[in-house]
Amino acid sequence: MGCATCSNLRTSSLILPWRPSSQILLSSFPSKLRLPKLGHMNLVRHNLVARNAFGFDENDSFNGFPITPNKLFMQEAIGAEYGEGFETFRPDGPLKVDVDFLNDRLQEGFLQRIRYAMKPDEAYGLIFSWDNVVADTRALKLNAWKRLAHEEGKKMPENGDVQRLMVYAGADHVLHKFLLWDESESERERLKLRFSQLYYGNLLELKEPMEGLREWLDAVSTASIPCAVVSSLDRRYMVEALEQMGLKKYFQAIVTEEDGMESIAHRFLSAAVKLDRKPSKCVVFEDDPRGVTAAHNCTMMAVALIGAYPAYNLVQADLAVAGFNELSVINLRRLFANKGSTFMDLQKQIVEKSPPKRKLTIDTIF
Repeated sequence: MGCATCSNLRTSSLILPWRPSSQILLSSFPSKLRLPKLGHMNLVRHNLVARNAFGFDENDSFNGFPITPNKLFMQEAIGAEYGEGFETFRPDGPLKVDVDFLNDRLQEGFLQRIRYAMKPDEAYGLIFSWDNVVADTRALKLNAWKRLAHEEGKKMPENGDVQRLMVYAGADHVLHKFLLWDESESERERLKLRFSQLYYGNLLELKEPMEGLREWLDAVSTASIPCAVVSSLDRRYMVEALEQMGLKKYFQAIVTEEDGMESIAHRFLSAAVKLDRKPSKCVVFEDDPRGVTAAHNCTMMAVALIGAYPAYNLVQADLAVAGFNELSVINLRRLFANKGSTFMDLQKQIVEKSPPKRKLTIDTIF
């Protein structure tokens, strides 16, 4: 796939191997689409023909799916630094929902408490981040950058560390600092749009999730633990990709761009509401330290996957693992065994008052 040189990239996602566009045109499309080697002046026309062949229409959408490049490059806020939540609307007016409100309102009823006493695992809710937890999006992005460089006749850095940084950097930073492409603003917008098209094309061809995820979802499904997946992508992309990987049946809730959440923490809180679980009873699976912080801001537990970031950057997580193969349902029980549902709640420090000192009097007898 061309990303073997990147040391920290896992290759669990089986997307179609990247090949030069000339080979794709010669082997995959009718003869009338075989184009000669074109100069830079004809590149726009060449890309338009190639986009139409891949399923992109004149509105820069892929098979009817809108392309939104900014969502791939924006860095979301962590959110809920002081327990604040999001605002929802009711017939009687807007309602502000924060972490404490959800922990209080989503308390188990009498029958639920009896059920959870017999089946304690069902009281939990699992929330999975999409990027590099459900799907290996690092490999997808790197593959898209390589194909874009080939289409533009540019060189791609071969250094594995540089490629790893390219996956997480913004598009403007990649174009200037890593690829050294000095282009005009309009040309940069065109390159970003083309990169988004290549990325979403790879996404819809994705066949396999992260290694061990399917087996882990089977285990938690057997234990009747509800699961949710969160992402900033459009819902149609998410549903299509999950169905392509055969994972949609495992997720009872999906939080996407259409939910209107403004931060990572708000997405987690929205997932908790959809799962009908208190935030303090939810476990977030993340690979980013910022996502771990957002989970803790929501009073949720955090399980970090080592890979995108080394273990020493994930020390704040409640549990750090190299992969889903290391997990079992008993791990979820142990997360709450000592701390329970009151973990992260503010506690008042009890100051013991010292007893009053006795006054000693000395009687002098003469």
